[in-house]
Amino acid sequence: MQEMELAFGKGMVRLVLPEARHIEVVEGSQAAGVRDITKAAQQALTRPIGAPPLKKIISSSDTVVIIVSDITRQWVRHDLFLPALINELNAAGVPDSQITVMVALGAHRPHSDRENVLNYGQEVVDRVAIVQSYALEEEHFVQIGTTSRGVPVTINRRIVEADRIILTGGICYHPMAGFGGGRKAILPGVSGYDSIQGNHRFCLSPVVGEGVNPLCTSGNLETNDMHQDMMEMARMLEPDFLFNVVLTPEGEISGFFAGHWIEAWQAGCRKVEEIYGVAVEQQADLVVVSAGGFPKDMNFYQASKSIHNAVPAVKQGGMMIAVMECLDINDPPDFSQWFDYPSLLEAELALRRAFTVPGFIAVKMRYTAREIPIVVVTLAQNAEFFSKTGIKAVNSMEEAIRVAAQRLDLSNCRIMVLPHGGSTLPLIKK
Repeated sequence: MQEMELAFGKGMVRLVLPEARHIEVVEGSQAAGVRDITKAAQQALTRPIGAPPLKKIISSSDTVVIIVSDITRQWVRHDLFLPALINELNAAGVPDSQITVMVALGAHRPHSDRENVLNYGQEVVDRVAIVQSYALEEEHFVQIGTTSRGVPVTINRRIVEADRIILTGGICYHPMAGFGGGRKAILPGVSGYDSIQGNHRFCLSPVVGEGVNPLCTSGNLETNDMHQDMMEMARMLEPDFLFNVVLTPEGEISGFFAGHWIEAWQAGCRKVEEIYGVAVEQQADLVVVSAGGFPKDMNFYQASKSIHNAVPAVKQGGMMIAVMECLDINDPPDFSQWFDYPSLLEAELALRRAFTVPGFIAVKMRYTAREIPIVVVTLAQNAEFFSKTGIKAVNSMEEAIRVAAQRLDLSNCRIMVLPHGGSTLPLIKK
Protein backbone atom coordinates (compact mmCIF):
# COMPACT_ATOMS: atom_id res chain seq x y z
CA MET A 1 0.00 0.00 0.00
CA GLN A 2 1.12 3.58 -0.70
CA GLU A 3 -0.01 6.48 1.48
CA MET A 4 0.04 10.25 1.19
CA GLU A 5 -1.85 13.23 2.58
CA LEU A 6 -3.86 15.69 0.49
CA ALA A 7 -5.04 19.14 1.54
CA PHE A 8 -8.70 19.41 2.51
CA GLY A 9 -9.82 22.82 3.77
CA LYS A 10 -7.45 23.73 6.59
CA GLY A 11 -6.72 20.06 7.28
CA MET A 12 -5.71 16.93 5.41
CA VAL A 13 -7.19 13.65 4.23
CA ARG A 14 -5.18 10.45 3.91
CA LEU A 15 -5.00 8.73 0.53
CA VAL A 16 -4.17 5.01 0.66
CA LEU A 17 -3.54 3.33 -2.69
CA PRO A 18 -2.93 -0.34 -3.40
CA GLU A 19 0.28 -1.49 -4.98
CA ALA A 20 -0.40 -0.39 -8.53
CA ARG A 21 1.32 -0.83 -11.85
CA HIS A 22 2.14 2.87 -11.99
CA ILE A 23 1.51 5.73 -9.56
CA GLU A 24 2.65 9.20 -10.60
CA VAL A 25 2.55 12.28 -8.35
CA VAL A 26 2.45 15.47 -10.44
CA GLU A 27 3.53 18.77 -8.88
CA GLY A 28 4.30 22.16 -10.39
CA SER A 29 7.77 23.69 -10.33
CA GLN A 30 9.10 25.58 -7.35
CA ALA A 31 8.98 29.34 -7.83
CA ALA A 32 10.50 31.99 -5.61
CA GLY A 33 8.82 35.32 -4.94
CA VAL A 34 10.52 38.62 -5.74
CA ARG A 35 12.31 39.98 -2.67
CA ASP A 36 12.38 43.68 -3.59
CA ILE A 37 9.17 44.34 -5.54
CA THR A 38 9.86 48.02 -6.25
CA LYS A 39 13.34 47.30 -7.54
CA ALA A 40 12.14 44.42 -9.72
CA ALA A 41 9.35 46.57 -11.16
CA GLN A 42 11.79 49.37 -11.97
CA GLN A 43 14.20 46.95 -13.64
CA ALA A 44 11.43 45.51 -15.82
CA LEU A 45 10.35 49.01 -16.85
CA THR A 46 13.86 50.08 -17.80
CA ARG A 47 14.61 46.83 -19.68
CA PRO A 48 11.35 46.07 -21.48
CA ILE A 49 10.74 43.12 -23.79
CA GLY A 50 10.26 43.89 -27.48
CA ALA A 51 9.78 47.64 -27.00
CA PRO A 52 11.78 50.74 -26.06
CA PRO A 53 11.58 52.04 -22.47
CA LEU A 54 8.61 54.26 -21.67
CA LYS A 55 10.82 57.35 -21.75
CA LYS A 56 11.36 56.77 -25.47
CA ILE A 57 7.72 56.01 -26.23
CA ILE A 58 5.88 58.72 -24.35
CA SER A 59 6.15 62.49 -24.60
CA SER A 60 5.42 65.00 -21.87
CA SER A 61 2.26 66.24 -23.62
CA ASP A 62 0.62 62.79 -23.77
CA THR A 63 -2.48 61.81 -21.89
CA VAL A 64 -1.97 58.28 -20.56
CA VAL A 65 -4.57 55.72 -19.51
CA ILE A 66 -3.39 52.78 -17.41
CA ILE A 67 -5.89 49.91 -17.58
CA VAL A 68 -6.03 47.96 -14.31
CA SER A 69 -7.84 44.81 -13.16
CA ASP A 70 -10.85 45.10 -10.85
CA ILE A 71 -11.37 43.86 -7.29
CA THR A 72 -12.08 40.29 -8.49
CA ARG A 73 -8.39 40.16 -9.45
CA GLN A 74 -7.04 41.62 -6.21
CA TRP A 75 -4.43 38.84 -6.24
CA VAL A 76 -2.60 40.78 -8.98
CA ARG A 77 -1.48 43.25 -6.25
CA HIS A 78 -1.60 46.46 -8.26
CA ASP A 79 -1.00 48.35 -5.02
CA LEU A 80 2.56 47.01 -4.94
CA PHE A 81 3.65 48.07 -8.43
CA LEU A 82 1.42 50.87 -9.75
CA PRO A 83 3.45 53.58 -7.95
CA ALA A 84 6.59 52.42 -9.79
CA LEU A 85 4.77 52.62 -13.13
CA ILE A 86 3.41 56.09 -12.39
CA ASN A 87 6.84 57.25 -11.25
CA GLU A 88 8.31 56.01 -14.54
CA LEU A 89 5.74 58.07 -16.44
CA ASN A 90 6.67 61.08 -14.31
CA ALA A 91 10.32 60.52 -15.24
CA ALA A 92 9.24 60.61 -18.89
CA GLY A 93 7.79 64.07 -18.25
CA VAL A 94 4.12 63.07 -17.82
CA PRO A 95 2.63 64.61 -14.64
CA ASP A 96 0.06 62.82 -12.48
CA SER A 97 -2.61 65.19 -13.82
CA GLN A 98 -2.27 63.62 -17.29
CA ILE A 99 -2.50 60.04 -16.01
CA THR A 100 -5.80 58.19 -15.60
CA VAL A 101 -6.21 54.75 -14.05
CA MET A 102 -9.16 52.95 -15.66
CA VAL A 103 -10.72 50.03 -13.79
CA ALA A 104 -11.40 47.23 -16.28
CA LEU A 105 -14.71 46.04 -14.87
CA GLY A 106 -15.95 44.39 -18.02
CA ALA A 107 -19.49 43.45 -16.96
CA HIS A 108 -18.58 43.12 -13.27
CA ARG A 109 -20.20 45.50 -10.79
CA PRO A 110 -18.61 48.92 -10.18
CA HIS A 111 -16.16 49.49 -7.30
CA SER A 112 -16.69 51.42 -4.13
CA ASP A 113 -14.10 54.04 -3.12
CA ARG A 114 -12.92 51.67 -0.41
CA GLU A 115 -12.32 48.91 -2.96
CA ASN A 116 -10.23 51.30 -5.05
CA VAL A 117 -7.99 51.84 -2.04
CA LEU A 118 -7.83 48.10 -1.33
CA ASN A 119 -6.94 47.23 -4.91
CA TYR A 120 -4.62 50.07 -5.90
CA GLY A 121 -3.39 51.56 -2.63
CA GLN A 122 -3.95 54.94 -1.01
CA GLU A 123 -0.97 56.50 -2.78
CA VAL A 124 -2.40 55.81 -6.24
CA VAL A 125 -5.90 56.93 -5.22
CA ASP A 126 -4.46 60.20 -3.92
CA ARG A 127 -2.22 60.86 -6.93
CA VAL A 128 -4.18 60.13 -10.11
CA ALA A 129 -7.75 60.10 -11.42
CA ILE A 130 -9.49 56.73 -11.20
CA VAL A 131 -12.42 55.99 -13.51
CA GLN A 132 -14.35 52.79 -14.12
CA SER A 133 -15.30 51.10 -17.36
CA TYR A 134 -18.63 49.33 -16.88
CA ALA A 135 -19.84 47.49 -19.97
CA LEU A 136 -23.53 48.09 -19.37
CA GLU A 137 -23.17 51.89 -19.48
CA GLU A 138 -23.55 52.02 -23.26
CA GLU A 139 -23.16 55.80 -23.52
CA HIS A 140 -19.47 55.50 -22.55
CA PHE A 141 -18.54 53.25 -25.49
CA VAL A 142 -17.83 53.78 -29.17
CA GLN A 143 -17.62 51.20 -31.95
CA ILE A 144 -14.27 51.20 -33.74
CA GLY A 145 -14.74 48.21 -36.00
CA THR A 146 -15.85 44.60 -36.37
CA THR A 147 -13.69 41.48 -36.09
CA SER A 148 -13.33 38.99 -38.92
CA ARG A 149 -15.65 36.70 -36.94
CA GLY A 150 -18.39 39.33 -36.96
CA VAL A 151 -18.10 40.65 -33.41
CA PRO A 152 -18.58 44.43 -33.01
CA VAL A 153 -15.64 46.15 -31.30
CA THR A 154 -17.01 48.69 -28.84
CA ILE A 155 -14.42 50.29 -26.56
CA ASN A 156 -14.62 52.79 -23.72
CA ARG A 157 -14.43 56.25 -25.25
CA ARG A 158 -11.68 57.39 -22.86
CA ILE A 159 -9.43 54.61 -24.15
CA VAL A 160 -10.07 55.49 -27.79
CA GLU A 161 -9.33 59.18 -27.15
CA ALA A 162 -6.19 58.67 -25.02
CA ASP A 163 -2.78 59.42 -26.51
CA ARG A 164 -1.21 56.39 -24.85
CA ILE A 165 -2.61 53.11 -23.50
CA ILE A 166 -0.82 50.91 -20.96
CA LEU A 167 -2.11 47.44 -20.09
CA THR A 168 -1.58 45.92 -16.65
CA GLY A 169 -2.80 42.71 -15.04
CA GLY A 170 -1.81 39.20 -14.05
CA ILE A 171 -0.94 36.28 -16.32
CA CYS A 172 -2.21 32.84 -15.37
CA TYR A 173 -3.85 29.87 -17.02
CA HIS A 174 -7.39 30.79 -18.07
CA PRO A 175 -10.11 28.14 -18.57
CA MET A 176 -11.53 29.92 -21.63
CA ALA A 177 -8.94 32.29 -23.14
CA GLY A 178 -5.94 29.98 -22.66
CA PHE A 179 -4.06 32.54 -20.56
CA GLY A 180 -5.11 35.62 -18.64
CA GLY A 181 -3.42 39.00 -18.78
CA GLY A 182 -2.34 40.88 -21.88
CA ARG A 183 -5.22 41.54 -24.28
CA LYS A 184 -7.83 40.68 -21.62
CA ALA A 185 -7.38 44.21 -20.26
CA ILE A 186 -9.07 45.34 -23.50
CA LEU A 187 -11.62 42.55 -23.86
CA PRO A 188 -13.51 42.12 -21.61
CA GLY A 189 -11.88 44.82 -19.46
CA VAL A 190 -12.80 48.06 -21.25
CA SER A 191 -15.14 46.70 -23.92
CA GLY A 192 -18.88 47.13 -24.31
CA TYR A 193 -21.41 44.46 -23.43
CA ASP A 194 -22.10 43.50 -27.05
CA SER A 195 -18.39 42.88 -27.66
CA ILE A 196 -18.05 40.79 -24.51
CA GLN A 197 -21.08 38.66 -25.30
CA GLY A 198 -20.07 38.17 -28.94
CA ASN A 199 -16.53 37.18 -28.03
CA HIS A 200 -17.35 34.92 -25.09
CA ARG A 201 -19.90 32.91 -27.08
CA PHE A 202 -16.99 31.40 -29.01
CA CYS A 203 -16.50 29.29 -25.87
CA LEU A 204 -19.70 27.44 -26.71
CA SER A 205 -20.05 24.79 -29.39
CA PRO A 206 -21.34 26.11 -32.73
CA VAL A 207 -24.02 23.43 -32.44
CA VAL A 208 -26.74 24.05 -29.85
CA GLY A 209 -26.97 21.14 -27.46
CA GLU A 210 -23.32 20.13 -27.78
CA GLY A 211 -22.12 22.28 -24.91
CA VAL A 212 -18.74 23.99 -24.83
CA ASN A 213 -16.01 24.55 -27.39
CA PRO A 214 -13.17 22.17 -26.39
CA LEU A 215 -10.59 24.48 -28.02
CA CYS A 216 -11.35 27.31 -25.57
CA THR A 217 -9.40 25.87 -22.68
CA SER A 218 -6.39 26.43 -20.44
CA GLY A 219 -3.08 26.78 -22.23
CA ASN A 220 -4.46 26.75 -25.79
CA LEU A 221 -3.89 29.86 -27.91
CA GLU A 222 -3.20 28.57 -31.43
CA THR A 223 -6.69 27.23 -32.17
CA ASN A 224 -8.66 29.20 -29.57
CA ASP A 225 -11.33 31.31 -31.32
CA MET A 226 -11.99 33.39 -28.23
CA HIS A 227 -8.32 34.34 -27.89
CA GLN A 228 -7.88 35.03 -31.61
CA ASP A 229 -10.93 37.30 -31.62
CA MET A 230 -9.61 39.15 -28.57
CA MET A 231 -6.28 39.71 -30.28
CA GLU A 232 -8.04 41.23 -33.29
CA MET A 233 -9.82 43.67 -31.01
CA ALA A 234 -6.63 44.65 -29.21
CA ARG A 235 -4.79 45.19 -32.51
CA MET A 236 -7.39 47.78 -33.49
CA LEU A 237 -6.15 49.85 -30.53
CA GLU A 238 -2.48 48.77 -30.65
CA PRO A 239 -1.68 49.45 -26.96
CA ASP A 240 1.58 51.29 -26.34
CA PHE A 241 2.96 49.25 -23.43
CA LEU A 242 2.25 46.28 -21.18
CA PHE A 243 3.14 45.70 -17.53
CA ASN A 244 1.99 42.27 -16.28
CA VAL A 245 2.85 40.06 -13.33
CA VAL A 246 3.13 36.31 -12.81
CA LEU A 247 2.58 34.93 -9.33
CA THR A 248 3.89 31.89 -7.49
CA PRO A 249 1.39 29.24 -6.29
CA GLU A 250 1.68 30.88 -2.86
CA GLY A 251 0.48 34.21 -4.26
CA GLU A 252 3.81 36.06 -4.29
CA ILE A 253 4.98 38.04 -7.30
CA SER A 254 7.37 35.80 -9.25
CA GLY A 255 8.24 38.32 -11.93
CA PHE A 256 7.26 41.38 -13.95
CA PHE A 257 6.85 41.35 -17.73
CA ALA A 258 7.01 44.77 -19.35
CA GLY A 259 7.26 45.97 -22.93
CA HIS A 260 5.43 45.23 -26.19
CA TRP A 261 1.84 44.24 -25.48
CA ILE A 262 2.23 40.92 -27.32
CA GLU A 263 5.90 39.96 -26.86
CA ALA A 264 6.10 40.77 -23.14
CA TRP A 265 2.80 38.99 -22.52
CA GLN A 266 3.98 35.90 -24.41
CA ALA A 267 7.11 35.84 -22.24
CA GLY A 268 4.86 35.88 -19.19
CA CYS A 269 2.78 33.03 -20.60
CA ARG A 270 5.95 30.96 -20.98
CA LYS A 271 6.74 31.68 -17.33
CA VAL A 272 3.28 30.45 -16.32
CA GLU A 273 3.88 27.23 -18.26
CA GLU A 274 7.25 26.86 -16.58
CA ILE A 275 5.74 27.18 -13.09
CA TYR A 276 2.32 25.55 -13.44
CA GLY A 277 2.48 23.29 -16.49
CA VAL A 278 3.87 19.80 -15.94
CA ALA A 279 4.70 17.48 -18.83
CA VAL A 280 3.49 13.91 -18.26
CA GLU A 281 4.07 10.89 -20.47
CA GLN A 282 0.52 9.63 -20.74
CA GLN A 283 -2.97 9.83 -19.32
CA ALA A 284 -4.09 7.84 -16.30
CA ASP A 285 -6.97 5.47 -15.59
CA LEU A 286 -7.57 7.15 -12.22
CA VAL A 287 -6.71 10.77 -11.45
CA VAL A 288 -6.86 11.89 -7.82
CA VAL A 289 -6.80 15.66 -7.49
CA SER A 290 -6.87 18.00 -4.50
CA ALA A 291 -7.81 21.63 -5.05
CA GLY A 292 -4.97 22.50 -2.66
CA GLY A 293 -6.89 23.20 0.54
CA PHE A 294 -8.15 26.52 1.88
CA PRO A 295 -8.76 29.06 0.34
CA LYS A 296 -8.64 27.21 -2.99
CA ASP A 297 -11.43 24.87 -1.89
CA MET A 298 -13.52 27.32 0.13
CA ASN A 299 -16.35 26.94 -2.44
CA PHE A 300 -16.99 24.89 -5.54
CA TYR A 301 -16.44 27.83 -7.88
CA GLN A 302 -12.86 28.14 -6.66
CA ALA A 303 -12.26 24.41 -6.33
CA SER A 304 -13.73 23.49 -9.73
CA LYS A 305 -10.54 24.79 -11.36
CA SER A 306 -8.73 21.71 -10.06
CA ILE A 307 -11.22 19.42 -11.80
CA HIS A 308 -10.92 21.30 -15.10
CA ASN A 309 -7.11 21.20 -14.82
CA ALA A 310 -7.16 17.45 -14.20
CA VAL A 311 -9.47 16.53 -17.10
CA PRO A 312 -6.71 16.30 -19.76
CA ALA A 313 -4.94 13.70 -17.61
CA VAL A 314 -7.88 11.26 -17.53
CA LYS A 315 -7.71 8.41 -20.03
CA GLN A 316 -10.84 7.57 -22.02
CA GLY A 317 -12.80 5.16 -19.88
CA GLY A 318 -11.06 6.41 -16.73
CA MET A 319 -12.37 8.38 -13.77
CA MET A 320 -11.48 11.09 -11.29
CA ILE A 321 -11.53 11.55 -7.50
CA ALA A 322 -11.55 15.21 -6.44
CA VAL A 323 -10.79 16.38 -2.89
CA MET A 324 -12.40 19.66 -1.81
CA GLU A 325 -14.00 20.77 1.45
CA CYS A 326 -16.29 23.51 0.01
CA LEU A 327 -17.38 24.95 3.34
CA ASP A 328 -19.29 27.73 1.51
CA ILE A 329 -20.84 25.44 -1.08
CA ASN A 330 -23.46 27.92 -2.35
CA ASP A 331 -21.05 30.84 -2.88
CA PRO A 332 -21.03 32.74 -5.11
CA PRO A 333 -24.75 32.66 -5.99
CA ASP A 334 -24.13 33.72 -9.61
CA PHE A 335 -22.29 30.40 -10.02
CA SER A 336 -24.31 27.99 -7.89
CA GLN A 337 -27.64 29.08 -9.41
CA TRP A 338 -26.59 27.58 -12.76
CA PHE A 339 -26.99 24.10 -11.30
CA ASP A 340 -30.68 24.76 -10.59
CA TYR A 341 -31.72 24.32 -14.22
CA PRO A 342 -33.60 21.02 -14.49
CA SER A 343 -31.66 19.96 -17.59
CA LEU A 344 -28.24 20.63 -19.01
CA LEU A 345 -29.78 21.83 -22.28
CA GLU A 346 -31.83 24.46 -20.44
CA ALA A 347 -28.69 25.72 -18.71
CA GLU A 348 -26.83 25.86 -22.02
CA LEU A 349 -29.65 27.78 -23.73
CA ALA A 350 -29.72 30.31 -20.88
CA LEU A 351 -25.96 30.76 -21.23
CA ARG A 352 -26.29 31.35 -24.96
CA ARG A 353 -28.86 34.07 -24.27
CA ALA A 354 -26.76 35.90 -21.68
CA PHE A 355 -23.19 34.63 -21.30
CA THR A 356 -21.45 34.87 -17.93
CA VAL A 357 -18.13 33.36 -16.90
CA PRO A 358 -19.61 31.66 -13.78
CA GLY A 359 -22.36 30.25 -15.99
CA PHE A 360 -19.81 28.91 -18.46
CA ILE A 361 -17.78 27.24 -15.70
CA ALA A 362 -20.94 25.62 -14.34
CA VAL A 363 -22.20 24.40 -17.72
CA LYS A 364 -18.73 23.13 -18.63
CA MET A 365 -18.62 21.25 -15.31
CA ARG A 366 -21.94 19.56 -16.00
CA TYR A 367 -20.77 18.46 -19.45
CA THR A 368 -17.48 17.24 -17.97
CA ALA A 369 -19.30 15.18 -15.35
CA ARG A 370 -21.39 13.63 -18.13
CA GLU A 371 -18.24 12.52 -19.98
CA ILE A 372 -15.98 11.54 -17.05
CA PRO A 373 -17.17 9.80 -13.85
CA ILE A 374 -16.18 12.08 -10.96
CA VAL A 375 -16.33 11.31 -7.25
CA VAL A 376 -15.80 14.23 -4.90
CA VAL A 377 -14.60 13.89 -1.31
CA THR A 378 -16.33 16.73 0.52
CA LEU A 379 -18.38 17.65 3.58
CA ALA A 380 -21.46 15.50 4.18
CA GLN A 381 -23.79 18.50 3.97
CA ASN A 382 -22.71 19.16 0.37
CA ALA A 383 -24.27 15.97 -1.01
CA GLU A 384 -27.51 17.65 -2.13
CA PHE A 385 -25.66 20.39 -4.01
CA PHE A 386 -23.38 17.95 -5.84
CA SER A 387 -26.36 15.80 -6.81
CA LYS A 388 -27.35 18.66 -9.16
CA THR A 389 -23.93 18.70 -10.84
CA GLY A 390 -23.76 15.10 -12.01
CA ILE A 391 -20.90 14.44 -9.56
CA LYS A 392 -21.12 11.75 -6.86
CA ALA A 393 -20.31 13.13 -3.39
CA VAL A 394 -18.81 11.06 -0.57
CA ASN A 395 -17.42 12.21 2.77
CA SER A 396 -14.32 10.05 3.08
CA MET A 397 -11.38 9.08 0.91
CA GLU A 398 -11.92 5.44 1.82
CA GLU A 399 -15.41 5.54 0.31
CA ALA A 400 -14.09 7.27 -2.82
CA ILE A 401 -11.50 4.52 -3.30
CA ARG A 402 -14.20 1.87 -2.88
CA VAL A 403 -16.24 3.54 -5.62
CA ALA A 404 -13.18 3.65 -7.88
CA ALA A 405 -12.42 -0.03 -7.18
CA GLN A 406 -15.89 -0.95 -8.43
CA ARG A 407 -15.03 0.53 -11.81
CA LEU A 408 -11.26 -0.04 -12.12
CA ASP A 409 -8.73 -2.73 -11.24
CA LEU A 410 -6.67 -0.41 -9.03
CA SER A 411 -3.79 -2.88 -8.76
CA ASN A 412 -3.40 -2.98 -12.52
CA CYS A 413 -4.04 0.58 -13.72
CA ARG A 414 -2.19 3.84 -14.09
CA ILE A 415 -2.89 6.30 -11.25
CA MET A 416 -2.01 9.99 -11.21
CA VAL A 417 -2.16 12.21 -8.10
CA LEU A 418 -2.31 16.02 -8.32
CA PRO A 419 -1.83 17.36 -4.76
CA HIS A 420 -2.23 20.99 -5.89
CA GLY A 421 -4.62 20.67 -8.80
CA GLY A 422 -5.84 24.24 -8.52
CA SER A 423 -2.44 25.47 -9.67
CA THR A 424 -1.09 22.54 -11.72
CA LEU A 425 -1.93 21.73 -15.33
CA PRO A 426 -0.79 18.34 -16.67
CA LEU A 427 0.53 18.67 -20.22
CA ILE A 428 0.27 15.34 -22.01
CA LYS A 429 3.24 14.75 -24.32
CA LYS A 430 2.14 14.32 -27.93
